[in-house]
Amino acid sequence: MTVSSDYLAYILDQLRPFGSVVARRMFGGVGLYTDGFFFGIIDDTVYFKVDDSNRVDYEARGCRQFTVTMAKAKAVSMGYYAVPEDVLEEPDDLKVWARKALAVAVAAAAAKPKPRSPRR
Repeated sequence: MTVSSDYLAYILDQLRPFGSVVARRMFGGVGLYTDGFFFGIIDDTVYFKVDDSNRVDYEARGCRQFTVTMAKAKAVSMGYYAVPEDVLEEPDDLKVWARKALAVAVAAAAAKPKPRSPRR
């Protein structure tokens, strides 16, 4: 599904108290970045990055996990959950949830092995 310009503008406006967020169109959706870290996805819903540190917040609210359909109609779950609508409507709450998602993105990036430099 394509993200409308109006919906994207609304979400970016709601995220303004969080800080500088960059939106990049991708595969019919939008990726949300701050300080170079990918912390959210927008399609017709806003999803934030999760791990064991914040997953319980989403599961306690009954939020659904972001999935993509791969070849042979196989759905693959990803490490993102839908942000509750009431959180989206309250910028101060959204800022807290976005900070947690950013912390997950930073931790995931730090955990990735660094590419090896070529030997001379």
